[in-house]
Amino acid sequence: MTQPSEPVRVSILGKEYQIACTPDERADLYASAALLDERMRTVRDAGRVVGADRIAVMVALNLAHEMLQSRRSLDQMETRTPDRLNALADAVEKRLRETARTAINGP
Repeated sequence: MTQPSEPVRVSILGKEYQIACTPDERADLYASAALLDERMRTVRDAGRVVGADRIAVMVALNLAHEMLQSRRSLDQMETRTPDRLNALADAVEKRLRETARTAINGP
């Protein structure tokens, strides 16, 4: 059964927003709002971008870029992991065969 949404207040760049979310999503909403607020303050304080809308777009672009880089990195790890696991399994099997031969035949 889904939980009912409840209004939650967050502050981003000094402005209050009321957002509906379920109780189990509340901690993530607060963390997301804190991250967004921090990033927007950093862009604003750098002084290169003026206006909350433009600051929000710059931060959104930066976050989207970071997400895409993370997704690419994860895809690369997922692609390489099976090959690495197979190589490790082969190395373990080879070592076990060598150890078994040594135990049977002596050093």
